[in-house]
Amino acid sequence: MCGRYAASRNPDDLVEEFEAVVAPDKAIAPDWNVAPTKEVYVVLDRRPRREPAEPVRRELAVATWGLIPSWAKDPSIGSRLINARMETVAEKPAFRRAFASRRCLLPADGYYEWYTPEDGPKGARGKPLKQPFFIHPADGGVLAMAGLYEFWRDPTRPDDDPRAWRTTVTILTTSAEDAVGRIHDRMPLLVERERWGAWLDPEAAGGDPRDLLVPAAPGRLDAYPVSTLVNKVANNGPELVDPVPFDDPDPTLL
Repeated sequence: MCGRYAASRNPDDLVEEFEAVVAPDKAIAPDWNVAPTKEVYVVLDRRPRREPAEPVRRELAVATWGLIPSWAKDPSIGSRLINARMETVAEKPAFRRAFASRRCLLPADGYYEWYTPEDGPKGARGKPLKQPFFIHPADGGVLAMAGLYEFWRDPTRPDDDPRAWRTTVTILTTSAEDAVGRIHDRMPLLVERERWGAWLDPEAAGGDPRDLLVPAAPGRLDAYPVSTLVNKVANNGPELVDPVPFDDPDPTLL
């Protein structure tokens, strides 16, 4: 799964990076410990609301991480829908409509996963202590994670309330490639730059959008151990992505 990531780039840089023509109406502070239910930046292609004659345009928007399907009665379902498995996304009722025409990208510096050493130290209850790793593009570039978005109408709010509509997102995951798979068996699906347009196109006809998603090429991602400070959502700062020493008996891990 993907349950935490870092996203520190400012919106102006993201607008330029993803060639968006619409910027968000508010800015999100740099976040080195993005967790479910937080607000995040998303890139999407869509027609302006209430202007069906206008062409599709690329937007950098703000959404809440945790997808709420349009038919949901209780918005709390979003906290359980932070990830969508690539293998079943086209069939799952919670995701299939969004998968057909509401695909997006979530920009990130990298994401965190937790590794459990077989012979590592034990905690107070005798369970192995998990070591967090930061996984990021080896070239320092932006990570474009494949996602889906939905709009949910809050029936408790009047039409003129700006909070009446929520935009929510989920991140697609797949089996981890060999190097990353030693840390965790799942990873977010990444979209390469040359496929951004095809993935975001809400009017794409025919084919399976999953064909646009391929595992990260060998050497594309780098990983290193980071402080267990990231375990607590309240901790947030650039020090969370600083490497720390790690002694593990598996010589293939790093």
